[in-house]
Amino acid sequence: MRGPATPDDGSGPLAAGGEARWLWLAVLATVLFAWLAGLAALPPLDRDESRFAEASRQMVQSGDYIDIRFASGPRYNKPIGIYWLQSAAANLTGQARSTQVWPYRLPSFLGGCLTLLLVYGCARRFLSARASLIAAGLLGTTLLLTAESMIATTDAALLACVVAAQSVLLDVYVATRGDKAFVPSRGRLAFGWIAVGVGILLKGPVILTVLAVTAIFLSLWDRSWRWLVTVRPVMGAGIVVILVAPWAIAIGIATHGAFYQQSLGHDFGAKILGGQESHGAPPGYYLALASLTFWPGTLFLLPALAAAFLRRNEPFVRFLLVWIVSTWLMFELTPTKLPHYILPAYPALALLLGVWMEGLRGSPPAKRWLRNLAFVQFGAVAIGIAAACVILPMKFGGALPWSGFAGVLLALCAAGAAAYQWRQPSRGAVWAMLCASAFYIVLTTAVAPQLPRLWLGPRAAALVEASAVPHGAPILLAGFVEPSLVFLLQGNVQIVSGAAAANIAADHGGLALVDAPAGRIFVEDLTAHGGRFQSLGAVTGFNYSTGHAMQLTLYRAVPRPHVSVPQDKR
Repeated sequence: MRGPATPDDGSGPLAAGGEARWLWLAVLATVLFAWLAGLAALPPLDRDESRFAEASRQMVQSGDYIDIRFASGPRYNKPIGIYWLQSAAANLTGQARSTQVWPYRLPSFLGGCLTLLLVYGCARRFLSARASLIAAGLLGTTLLLTAESMIATTDAALLACVVAAQSVLLDVYVATRGDKAFVPSRGRLAFGWIAVGVGILLKGPVILTVLAVTAIFLSLWDRSWRWLVTVRPVMGAGIVVILVAPWAIAIGIATHGAFYQQSLGHDFGAKILGGQESHGAPPGYYLALASLTFWPGTLFLLPALAAAFLRRNEPFVRFLLVWIVSTWLMFELTPTKLPHYILPAYPALALLLGVWMEGLRGSPPAKRWLRNLAFVQFGAVAIGIAAACVILPMKFGGALPWSGFAGVLLALCAAGAAAYQWRQPSRGAVWAMLCASAFYIVLTTAVAPQLPRLWLGPRAAALVEASAVPHGAPILLAGFVEPSLVFLLQGNVQIVSGAAAANIAADHGGLALVDAPAGRIFVEDLTAHGGRFQSLGAVTGFNYSTGHAMQLTLYRAVPRPHVSVPQDKR
């Protein structure tokens, strides 16, 4: 399968001899700089990121590393793996008791980096260093993996496990198709099964479903199942049980089975059977989003897919095609859809880009209409991101600084260079990566700070902190209860309705942060119960989780007078 790469036409730093050094530099600059910028610059996001971060912080503060809690209630929709990783990051950085969210993002960042290393390693077994680096670099600059590597959720870490396990399954498949050089050792098989166990601890059965559909579709295509015996399923099951069973048993005992009822029955089962939490969408959802989520790799994707289909009988290419198609169909047919669910298919797409850029002998040149469509996909998204960089600050309360305008201009110039260098894929890929990196840095460091109306949680938390008493009673939250606010207030909150907030405030006083509808009820009921209130300020903005404009008001409540009843005299 592996053969000498066909070098790009022309000379320069990407020609043979200096290309590896320049490509390594390009990949490091575009991926690490872009990811690190967002890691530190973005405030805590709603909703999943802040839920994960707050639950992990509560785990550190409580010292209970078995149960999972958020605020005063349980959080039983995901297994323990990501909370252990985030808790470890918070402890190691000494930030477990701060309101900084970046430590909780470190596992995602490291998971994204590990994914790229694994993709490079997988590609390098079949392709040249140049093609392998480009495959990893283009994956690392995709909008979807960049976003997931910047935020404190499970998906970037899970993707590393998926790539690790799939790369071992790939070796098994290629070896059984006649190339004995790829026969995996017992240690490599154990590595793959360890990745499966860790993936289950991160996000339950998702990794198993990706592996299963890939193996099933391959077996159906080849009309043979015997190759699966060589993955040593008995050994693998033992490794997975050793990794997963201790916590699985402990959480079952600690919650009396409530964790499994919630996570498997309500969360996982509901997503399979229907559109959970208003996230339902018809099949074709991920295909429609791919022009955005796989950008800038879309500049080469359609020609790469066409060339791969013509070479579908080669084991490496066939495995990648089945990995993509089976995973894509599985998620398209699942009623509940969120953009990041499709991420496990993207490493295979990136590897196909590497196969195409390798210049495999016998591949016909790309059809003109495919190339033109790829140009349109790539250029439309580049122009759209540039427009968003300018329009979003004007819409949500700020203005793009001149440094941001300069970054947008540089990104557009890089986009033009990428399209111009399309016939020299290595150069075009580097320019595409630079374009994406420039846009991401502008979005996170120049655009995001200019969107004050979107950051309701940080602004509301600042208002509370200016009026709160150290070690005081929990802040009453009614109406606006987004997780970012809970995280920024370090969990010192009590989430209630407007009426319940009034009852509590009438008895004990304290601070209450309420939105406009709950605020009317709070004021009326508190007054009716004999309490008094003082308005300490308000913030207005746009709740991007619900799509509604909001006004939040902070009240200090004074409890009603307590009347002492004299004891009866005898």
